Parts: sequence; structure tokens; C-alpha cells
Amino acid sequence: MSKSALRKEKWTLSFDPGLKNLVVKAAKRRGVYPVAVLEGLVREKFNPYGHTDVEDSAEYVATIRKRGRSQSDKEFLAEIEAWQKSQSS
Repeated sequence: MSKSALRKEKWTLSFDPGLKNLVVKAAKRRGVYPVAVLEGLVREKFNPYGHTDVEDSAEYVATIRKRGRSQSDKEFLAEIEAWQKSQSS
């Protein structure tokens, strides 16, 4: 395969400096590159109910359990109904 076929596509994004600082701080806390934080946010927005992109399964389960304690049964059922509607369209 030629070298040009193996090159990654490069993008340049420009956005609010305040947002940029938040992304950089989040990346430093996680110990990853800022682009990894942005990719994670985009994946989350396009697949909000998915679990295939979970990086740390223990943290994911702990978060779900904590959220479940604070959420009423009616709110939980409404979330399931919203998910079902989003899957059927």
C-alpha cells in the first residue's frame, strides 16, 4: 500500500477558547490527548444508549448504580420509553 493511503486525515477545528481550555483540562485529568476527549464526546452524542464504547466498565457500572438510586421509577420508565421510540424511528 502506498504511503498516501496510510496517512490519517487531518482536520483543523476552531472554537471558543473557553471550551478549548475545558477540553484540555479534561484531557490532562484523564491522561489522554485532547482529541480523544472530543472523540469520546462525539461518540456519546451519536450513541447515547450504547455500551460498546465503554472505556472503564467498573466506573460505568458504578455510575449507573449511583444514577439509579437518585432516579424515580417513573423517570426510569420514561427513559426506557424514550429509548424505544428512538430505536423505532
